[in-house]
Amino acid sequence: MNREPKGFIPTPYPYHHELEIEISDITNLGIGIGRDNGWVIQVPYCWPGEKIRAKIFRNHSNYSQADLMEVIHPSPDRIEPRCKLYESCGGCQYQGVKYDTQLAWKKKQVEDSLVRLGGVSVEVLPVIPSPRSFGYRSKLTPHYQGNRQGQELTIGFLRQGSRRALVDVTNCPIATDTINDALPQARENLQRTHRKKRGGTLLLREVIEGVVSDPKQLVSERVGDLVFHFKAGEFFQNNPYILPKLVEYVISQADADENSLLVDAYCGGGLFGLSAASRFQKVVGIEISREGFEGARTNAQINRITNAQFYLGDASYIFEEIKEVSDPTALIIDPPRKGCDEDFLRQAIEFSPQRIVYVSCEPATQARDAQILLQAGYRAVAAQPFDLFPQTRHVENVLTLIR
Repeated sequence: MNREPKGFIPTPYPYHHELEIEISDITNLGIGIGRDNGWVIQVPYCWPGEKIRAKIFRNHSNYSQADLMEVIHPSPDRIEPRCKLYESCGGCQYQGVKYDTQLAWKKKQVEDSLVRLGGVSVEVLPVIPSPRSFGYRSKLTPHYQGNRQGQELTIGFLRQGSRRALVDVTNCPIATDTINDALPQARENLQRTHRKKRGGTLLLREVIEGVVSDPKQLVSERVGDLVFHFKAGEFFQNNPYILPKLVEYVISQADADENSLLVDAYCGGGLFGLSAASRFQKVVGIEISREGFEGARTNAQINRITNAQFYLGDASYIFEEIKEVSDPTALIIDPPRKGCDEDFLRQAIEFSPQRIVYVSCEPATQARDAQILLQAGYRAVAAQPFDLFPQTRHVENVLTLIR
């Protein structure tokens, strides 16, 4: 007999009720959607067009969640996953489906977000695929739990559907071969030395210097003709195989033929601004983090770029140093996943660049921000997604707007 977990809502289905449903769609989290007499049921690891048997584990006010028990009629897009931990590890939602299908779903995800959340009317171009669909990830951050007397540490990633439980990972197919070669020794070292009750995160980052595990170590990465220095634990895009294509596209959308000044907001270590410096008369980078600001200035010196200036901005006055500029200006925005705050968008609108190139790892927040820019008189003219994270639900999108 199955005992209901504490707080389980018993309607419309009892705990562990089983039923057969058709999967009709997929969410932007990579979860299949089916309906039973109109009631929505979400089931991971199943694809549109499939008939499945599912087991209910949670009811909400307007939908239920279920585990996949059996695929009765599989989709022709279904394939055998490469990873033995697929359906246990929560990292790769799409590994059980053809890569072309993953790209089509991601294109639709961007389209749906822009229209539904932002009211953005623009053609979304086909997703630019990663040159590698496996073995591309140059940074891996397995988690581990606190040491318990006499027990080995579990070192890996969150279990599917869990916020705490980890799946032990000894090899990750989306990580580079070099990282997978280094992972066993890193795991062994951690097992031998970690004695604290608290858990943490293990870092393995492949850079020019090799595989680095110290987050404070200064490392370097080549993108195109430039070399960028940063601390190993800091943010830097971790699919180096597609990154040059992304950077080139963003620069081309900034349009140096029409704009003599490029402003790179959220510039970090200067990836976009410095990569574009040879095409613009002047580049200005703005960063509110002192670490990022110092890194950008250092990278300009390393690469002998003299027409780029960087400012340590205050969040409330981010364009203060360049507000009197009258040159035709393009603005690159590459915010964190949560998007831009309203204060930043207000300042950007007042600054009034001719062209805005918005790079986002979260189409939903990008669409929300785009709606504000549209209301201020901008018009979306291009949307180009990039697949920086094959086998996962994540997609990067570049939205270009003009005044």
